[in-house]
Amino acid sequence: MDIPKGYFAIYVGEQEKKRFVVPISILSEPRFQELLHQSEQEFGYNHPMGGITIRCSEDVFTDLTSRFGAF
Repeated sequence: MDIPKGYFAIYVGEQEKKRFVVPISILSEPRFQELLHQSEQEFGYNHPMGGITIRCSEDVFTDLTSRFGAF
């Protein structure tokens, strides 16, 4: 699946990972940066899916990103 210009893929899930395509602008959101930092602290930068991987529930991720207008 192609990723539109201005977006990136991110994999989210605690067990099984789901791929989301989100706007790059989300990277400037402090709460999203905090989520990335927590993920890095807990799991490091090992991203076996080939993209950024965040281990949190899909519900938490979609709730957070919807507040930024990502979906």
